[in-house]
Amino acid sequence: MVAAHEEVLLEASAPAAYTNTEGTAGHQAPAAIDSATQAAAERLRTGRLAYRFCKRAFDVIFSLIVLVGLCWLYAIVAVAIKLDDPRGPVVFKQVRVGKDGREFQMYKFRSMVTDAEAHLAQLLERNEKTGPVFKLHDDPRVTRVGRVIRKVSLDELPQFVNVLKGDLSVVGPRPALPREVAAYDDHQRQRLLVKQGLTCYWQTRRDRDSITFDRWIDLDLLYIRKCSAWTDLKLIFQTVGCVLTAQGH
Repeated sequence: MVAAHEEVLLEASAPAAYTNTEGTAGHQAPAAIDSATQAAAERLRTGRLAYRFCKRAFDVIFSLIVLVGLCWLYAIVAVAIKLDDPRGPVVFKQVRVGKDGREFQMYKFRSMVTDAEAHLAQLLERNEKTGPVFKLHDDPRVTRVGRVIRKVSLDELPQFVNVLKGDLSVVGPRPALPREVAAYDDHQRQRLLVKQGLTCYWQTRRDRDSITFDRWIDLDLLYIRKCSAWTDLKLIFQTVGCVLTAQGH
């Protein structure tokens, strides 16, 4: 029912998100600016003080609870990574792009071989996603432990440090790589109007691996238009359900 409701909202907002830029009847292209998304982002930037305060307070408190309460789990994952591949670091650091295009170092438990980036070019032709995003279900660079922690999203746990630092929020569009953002058009760059996060609509979709990049963008822009305390809590509970049912890859 939740997914169906989101589909209706996406369809309802489609006329605002697309315009005929070629001057040819029947030919449509993505609009450079989605006025509804821009207006919602501006309200977040200049107003909605109570929501912004509560969202940041929740981010700090929730991150501290996770980091302290699950410290034993962090230790187990770290030991498992070292035993599986002792040559590399436990935590993988990677530059990501946050709100308004600001770059930051994002942390993850390492789930790939140490020279994974060097092998990316050889795998690009096997990319299973549209757009500038690279996804490969059976990525040969993923280690044995990496496959397990990805399945239950444990590789994302170090990102609560990013949330505590203010780089990310618990809920928000996922932060992209600089090379991905460099390929964005103006419509797609609107997903950077709010603070990026650990989870959003895309992460909670059961069919997320088959969702096109354009649909992913639509879901992120939908979040910007709908973001509220209730929306955030709903997405957090849905994400917990995805983790418990091992929907990660």
